[in-house]
Amino acid sequence: MFIDAQFWPFLVAITLLSMSPGVDTLLVIRNTARGGWRDGVATSLAICCGLFVHATVSALGISLILLQSAWAFGVLKLAGAAYLVWLGVASLLAARRGQGLPVAGVATERRPVPLWRPVREGLLSNVLNPKTVVFYMAFLPQFIAPGDPALAKSLWLAGVHFVVANLWQIGIVAMVGSAGRWLASPAFSRWLNGLTGAVLVGFGIKLALTRPPG
Repeated sequence: MFIDAQFWPFLVAITLLSMSPGVDTLLVIRNTARGGWRDGVATSLAICCGLFVHATVSALGISLILLQSAWAFGVLKLAGAAYLVWLGVASLLAARRGQGLPVAGVATERRPVPLWRPVREGLLSNVLNPKTVVFYMAFLPQFIAPGDPALAKSLWLAGVHFVVANLWQIGIVAMVGSAGRWLASPAFSRWLNGLTGAVLVGFGIKLALTRPPG
């Protein structure tokens, strides 16, 4: 019953949004290069699981509290910014070491990281991003009719977003994973970790300087 006239504009908008490069894309690429397709897929799934958290928060009205409270928004904003900077610094340190990325089936110098690590990185990078909170609060209500059950409809739309974003991100995983020995070279490792680290730190600083809405 949720596939109505508002569904198709939502699908187009959310597809374009999912294809826009950002923190999620960088994290999927970095983790795929680090641990192969397993880490990339786990990161993508974890990132998209965070969408259900934001959908629930939006539907229950908690987002409205965050938007109206500069203190609450500030705490969430700084937590997300700190986490992005932490990820970026970790990548910069890895670039300084200059080790080849352990692409599955190519580089065997290091053991793959535990599965919980890409899951944690993906989930926290999404859940701690207040821009996603603001986006869902402003975006989802446009596609929920007054008579719709808000929570069920929000979770349904988040499910659609989950599928679309995973299709795109796992496609990126496949492209990165197919690069093989090129990704395993120390030179590429330094370049990718350095670029990713700098961008993530930049995202974190930009997020920390973002003013509360309103």
